[in-house]
Amino acid sequence: MKTTTIAIIILAALVLLLACRSRALTSQTRDSQSTPQKSPPQKSASPESPPQTGPGEAGRGLRLMMLQTSPKEVDVRPSAEFPKVYGVLMDWPLPEQTATVFSASDGTASLYTTSTFGILGGQSHESVRIAAKKFVKEAGRFYDAATPTTEYPYPAADRVRFYLLTFDGVRVIDTDWASINNGTGKYANLFGLGQEVLTELRQVSEKIE
Repeated sequence: MKTTTIAIIILAALVLLLACRSRALTSQTRDSQSTPQKSPPQKSASPESPPQTGPGEAGRGLRLMMLQTSPKEVDVRPSAEFPKVYGVLMDWPLPEQTATVFSASDGTASLYTTSTFGILGGQSHESVRIAAKKFVKEAGRFYDAATPTTEYPYPAADRVRFYLLTFDGVRVIDTDWASINNGTGKYANLFGLGQEVLTELRQVSEKIE
């Protein structure tokens, strides 16, 4: 069985385990941070977000907010390590919903879903920060391959989509799931690093149960 297929099974199990429970790591670990991290704010709605019609809309709203927040709003600037891309969102469909892993260059990481839960924050945990930064740095390699966009739909059932948050707007990469699953695709490693972020978030979430 392919490792990416195993990852999907693990995520589906996580969905079943955490259904109807929201896990906000940021609120539980904020006091342990010695230096505040500047990253796109984690809030439930914004003027541009769609109307919140139920618990399942929270993840959609947070995802959209990350995509619509400019780097100037959160005082993020280019650096030697992250000259073009400061964040990335990876969308991929599951049988009943869509999952999104978000990472930022300061080590912030979150899981959003179209279900009723998410895992937010986690940047005060070193393992999460390391995985998140690796994911963003790898995404930066594909800046030129990504297409500028101002629309942010979820991918089709057989596709995986990466939204790159850059200093000159959002760029998107849409690729087929088959090439990701068999490990032959151009973006298979990028997907794998996104899965590593999810793994670290899950492990931290389990520790604070």
